[in-house]
Amino acid sequence: MGSILETVMLVCFSFSWPLNVVKAYKAKTAKGTSLPFIVLIIMGYVAGITAKMISGQVNYVLIAYLINLAIVSMNVVVYFRNVSLDKKSLNMCE
Repeated sequence: MGSILETVMLVCFSFSWPLNVVKAYKAKTAKGTSLPFIVLIIMGYVAGITAKMISGQVNYVLIAYLINLAIVSMNVVVYFRNVSLDKKSLNMCE
């Protein structure tokens, strides 16, 4: 039962993170985005994956962790893209 509930939680996150990536991409600004927050989420997923491996509970839940880790990592890429766009926008105003 624990694995099922853990999977439900991860599936909910799996639907939320892509929406966040798309929103950040469309915003074209890093304002309001917290890189430390994103990094903490990534660290949490890495810890969850590591716990699964160490405990020997390598099952279908691990796939959800890996998918979420990949999607949240995309947030980092979009963040740095948006920082670059912010810098370009600032330079154009000067």
